[in-house]
Amino acid sequence: MAEIRTEELLMNIGPQHPSTHGVLRVVVKVDGEIIRDAEPVVGYLHRGTEKLAEDLQYTQIIPYTDRMDYLASMVNNHAIVNAVERAMDLEIPERAEHLRIIVVELNRIASHLVFLGTYLLDLGAMSPFLYAFANREKITDLFNRICGARLTFNYMRVGGVKWDAPEGWVQDVIDFINHLRKEMDMLHDLVTGNEIFLERVKGVGAYDAETAINYSLSGINLRSTGFNWDLRKNKPYSIYDRFDFNVVTGKNGDCYDRYMCHMEEIVESMKIVEQAAQQIPDGPVMGKVPKILRVPAGEYYSAVEGVRGELGLYIVSEGKDKPYRIKWRRPSFINLQILPKLLEGQSMSNLIAVLGAVDIVLGEVDA
Repeated sequence: MAEIRTEELLMNIGPQHPSTHGVLRVVVKVDGEIIRDAEPVVGYLHRGTEKLAEDLQYTQIIPYTDRMDYLASMVNNHAIVNAVERAMDLEIPERAEHLRIIVVELNRIASHLVFLGTYLLDLGAMSPFLYAFANREKITDLFNRICGARLTFNYMRVGGVKWDAPEGWVQDVIDFINHLRKEMDMLHDLVTGNEIFLERVKGVGAYDAETAINYSLSGINLRSTGFNWDLRKNKPYSIYDRFDFNVVTGKNGDCYDRYMCHMEEIVESMKIVEQAAQQIPDGPVMGKVPKILRVPAGEYYSAVEGVRGELGLYIVSEGKDKPYRIKWRRPSFINLQILPKLLEGQSMSNLIAVLGAVDIVLGEVDA
């Protein structure tokens, strides 16, 4: 019987973006249905955020962080203001701290809901997408009321927040959390035990903790291997040390564990939001800060637990009102590096399952 001859074929997968303007494509080399090699190409849409910051006062940098991860603008706001406040040793009012925690964790929930909805949609399930986005819309409405935006939220300021929550807003947050608990139970019933879904994700795209650390992965991509590391617990900042919540970890580091970590992190974020909303004190929402912010001369690094991992900011200051140099540690860009290893040897049918489960946001890749 004659042997069947096959040739390797180069294929472009992508661009992977809703408006397909080239910020990520994956060039895969396939042998039949098997991927032999994969190369992420991040594109050429770099916006020069770090260079622009050198000509901006610290408060002026905040709106640029909204665009770095357009699914988690509040978290990025928190990263920049937290870094400047630590460098300047500023005191933040209690009410402002609670409001920050509430909006940051609500934004984490909203981002995870986008992941769940779009991931399952890519795998062929329509209904979970609709349920996930219906609940995300409720969070978007809450954010619209408190900051006036629906995507590029710009609410935090060095020293506090832009303004106080409107009347009744905190109670509406508590009511939403009670509603979301029931919705999460429904999503579990709908998806988690589905045989078709399990066949697509169980054991697919797996790696161990040592590999994750070697690739500098963080966030869910690290914790899905069983490695317990969350900056909110391991290096507490803001007032996270006052709240009772668990760090969610997986076991096998596969697509299923990353899905489950997203689901369970929503539950833990709900706990934090509820506690912060119930404990929020009265008082001012803006501390005493100089009219012109000048970070003392020196080098500073500060990090927060972003939605996709450690979101770090390195500042070099000459004591002026503008930074001499700023460098962001963008988790999506770093998490992307493991993609070739995960795709090698996979079938083409598994590509979307693996790519989606890494949970990268392209704004963090090309910033």
